[in-house]
Parts: sequence; C-alpha cells; structure tokens
Amino acid sequence: MTSASPGRLVVLTGADGRLGSRLAFRVAAAGGRQRLLVTGQGVVPRLPDGASLPETEIVAVQAEPGARTLTRAFAGAYAVFLVPGKERPGRLAKHRAVIDAAVLAGVRHVVYVSSVGAGPDAVASAARDDWLTEEYLRGTDLTWTMLRITMFHRTLTFAVYDESRRSLPGMVLRAPAGDGRVASVAHDDVADVATAVLLDEDPNRHASRIYHLTGPEALSLDEVAAALSTATGRTIRYAPQTLDQARSLFYRSTAAEVEDWITQCQAIAAGVLTGVSPDVRQLAGRGARSLEAWLDDYPTEWAHLRLPSVR
Repeated sequence: MTSASPGRLVVLTGADGRLGSRLAFRVAAAGGRQRLLVTGQGVVPRLPDGASLPETEIVAVQAEPGARTLTRAFAGAYAVFLVPGKERPGRLAKHRAVIDAAVLAGVRHVVYVSSVGAGPDAVASAARDDWLTEEYLRGTDLTWTMLRITMFHRTLTFAVYDESRRSLPGMVLRAPAGDGRVASVAHDDVADVATAVLLDEDPNRHASRIYHLTGPEALSLDEVAAALSTATGRTIRYAPQTLDQARSLFYRSTAAEVEDWITQCQAIAAGVLTGVSPDVRQLAGRGARSLEAWLDDYPTEWAHLRLPSVR
C-alpha cells in the first residue's frame, strides 16, 4: 500500500464521481491529508473503516464553482487532482478555471486525467479538449502529471442494448467502432496510479511525466461481447454501426454527448486505443485488470446487464 507523505495536502476535484471516490478511499487508507470537492451530483465517497477523519475534509461546491470558491478550496494544498468535465460546450473553460485557481492558491502540482491519443488533431473530441487543457497547464509555472487513459471497462457495458422485441432478438453491443480494438482499463487501476503519484515521497518523481493507463490486452468488440456473454450468462453479440445509426440511437442525448461517444468509437476504429502500456504495473505495483477479471471482481458495476430489459 502507498504511504502518504507527511503534511502534504491534496485536493480532489470530482470526489463524488466514480473515479474520485475511489481515489479518496485510497488516500484516506494511506493516511493522506485530503480535501474532497463534492457537487452533490454523485455519491459522497466512502472512507475506509478506521480512517483518520480529521485528515479528510469534505467541501461542498456548486457544479460550476466560481474562481473565488476554487481558490479558497485549493488554499494550502500541494497538489490538485483534476478530473475532466463531461459536459460540452464549456468543458475546456472549466478546466482552465481550475488551473487558474490552482496558480492563485499557490498549488505546486496538478495531476490531470487526460486521454490516450490527446492531440490537436485527435480523433476523439474529448481528446482534443484534453490536449488543449494539457497545453494550458504546460503554460503555467505548475508542475504537472498527465494520466492518459483509453476507455473504462464500465463504459463498454453501457453500449449493450436488449433488442429482444425487435426483428433481431437478443442483446447487442452497438458501436460505430468497425473492427477496431481497445485496451480498456478499470477505474480502480487509474485510482491506484493516481494515489501513487499524489502521495509519492519524492514530489519531483512524476513532474512533467505522461503516463498511459491501459488494460493488459487490446480486445476487439466481438471479444468484448464474448466476455460479457460469459459473465452475464446471456448471449451478447457485437453489431458495428454506421455513424447515422449511432446518432439515431442516441436521440435522447445532447449533440455534444453523441459526438463524444461517436468520436471515441472512431478512435477505436482508427487504432488509437490499441496500445498496451506497462505504466499501471510500474506505478501501482501490480498488473492492470483485464476486462474478464474486472467483470469477475466487480459484478455490481455491470448488474444492469442482468435486467430483463437493458434499454
């Protein structure tokens, strides 16, 4: 287990989200000092039994906190963990506001959750925003670490639809990803790496470093469907979509949400997310969980696939 560096305060944005809550648990278990920013839109993180509660401060903030609120929230902190926003447009402005507040508050280090393939001409829209955020961060006096991830295992489970009432019965994994492959990763693996980076006794070890966080293998979506079938006991097949089919399926979502999903699938099709990195093993001290292992270890994360009607 990672041991906390004494006296250093870290601030976790998105602490009531799926990734942030896992990180908060780990920092508390290591005895780290942390301030958790929660918006009330998620679940307040559960702390381990026996955790030193005085070392963990929970601060409620608005979904879009102002500059003064953020600067006060970051006061006295050594590092800030920045989880990217989900909503577009406006995502990039929120990232910049957090970075600006960190500078004003005297924070020294920012750990940013970015995307594999981030770049000015990235296939995925989120990866383009991540690149702009990275560049903005590089332009400050802050030290930084980028945690570039592929796609979470859990995300793939929400591309499964129950089509038993249609002409083609059964459960179908639908995505405009062609025959591409993806080395998806578990939330817990990213949280373990973030813990190691934030609490490292050597504060310079991870400065100006980019880590690629992936699973241990790149699977085709046919192989993903087969793994889901084995875990659920229900037959799930993969059906590649055209872009028009993908857009029509998400008619209840915003245009930005649809673009994020479609372009992430296009990144899979383009081979952007196939690379397998050793960074999880090197930083977390153990190998990354495969999709099969994750399905076995975290059945509540994909329990929705067991319901009579997934969609």
